[in-house]
Amino acid sequence: MMQKLSEKKWFNGAVIACIGVAFYVILTHIGVCLKALGTFIGFFKPVLLGMVFAYVMSPLAKFFYHRVFRKMKLGTTRWYLSVIVTVVLTLLALFLLLGTLIPQLLQSLKMFSENFDSYARSLILWLEQSPLSAFIDTESLETVSENAMSSVSSFVKNNAGNLLSIAASSGKNILTIVIALILAVYMLIDSRNGLVSTIKFIRLILPKETYEVFLDFILRCDTILVNYIVQSLLDGLIVGAVNAVFMAFCRMPYIGLVSVVVGITNLIPNFGPVIGCVIGGFILLLVDPMQAVMFIIFTLALQFVDGYIIKPRLFANSLGVSGLLILISTIVLGNMFGIPGILLSIPAAAVFSFVYNDYFVPWKEGRKNKEHTEAL
Repeated sequence: MMQKLSEKKWFNGAVIACIGVAFYVILTHIGVCLKALGTFIGFFKPVLLGMVFAYVMSPLAKFFYHRVFRKMKLGTTRWYLSVIVTVVLTLLALFLLLGTLIPQLLQSLKMFSENFDSYARSLILWLEQSPLSAFIDTESLETVSENAMSSVSSFVKNNAGNLLSIAASSGKNILTIVIALILAVYMLIDSRNGLVSTIKFIRLILPKETYEVFLDFILRCDTILVNYIVQSLLDGLIVGAVNAVFMAFCRMPYIGLVSVVVGITNLIPNFGPVIGCVIGGFILLLVDPMQAVMFIIFTLALQFVDGYIIKPRLFANSLGVSGLLILISTIVLGNMFGIPGILLSIPAAAVFSFVYNDYFVPWKEGRKNKEHTEAL
């Protein structure tokens, strides 16, 4: 019956009209739709989070499978061993990061709250001796800062000790993460069988030509996303490590805290390095303004080197996406989906670019050529 309907002249127009109406309704009620979608997705949060964990860990598992354990004959045992090593290394890296970050974060908050007044006096003294004193009323600034900083100091002193207990009391989120990690292990172990089953299912429901185009699209998206994840993590690790070496050489405080912030914010396209620079500079500004100036200058130089030397070598221009498209994608997806949208803006822009250039343009040119031939 559907085949007979599809042959009618009005059928395609009716389908397009229904899609247009549905799209208009979604856009005019985007807030309600996103809220409903978020509620629905929340039911599958552990499963979706497990899929994300498994997808992020899969390149490392494939590396062990194809490179480290390639001499093993049994493919199944080889894959299981690769997954086990990947999970162990991931957990060790996570525990090492948290074990280094959390104690230093608590120690930094304690030191920060205890020395808040001296930090404020040092900052005001530096402003009085700098050329900025001609434009700043330091007496009013000192009065305002004393009131504000005393309030902030008392707040930090009263709540710094509760940060760890607050984090530990959020048992629901911790349980969700644990369940997601367990699911990720099962997904990784069974990923080969699951991939084969999925490909067979897609082959059954799609025509041969559509199946080949769809499979090519999925493989290219997977390649773009995996390369982006691996290269971004490596880039963030390099930037954070170089920042830590510089801060240790200059004997700056809060090395671990600031370096982790710089490395993590470096994963955010366009605006991430600025955020890391502002946070690190603000923390150091209260301790020693000259160290803050040195940190900001070094961060700007490091981001220049990262943008023009490190990232081009890591990405090797494999994405082939213009900076304007990345910026637009970051703004739009950031407004729609928040931090996840910002993190996925570059691969999304890359997918849009190759879909437009490799699928839409040839299809449109083919249709024009066909219409021109029929007209002749």
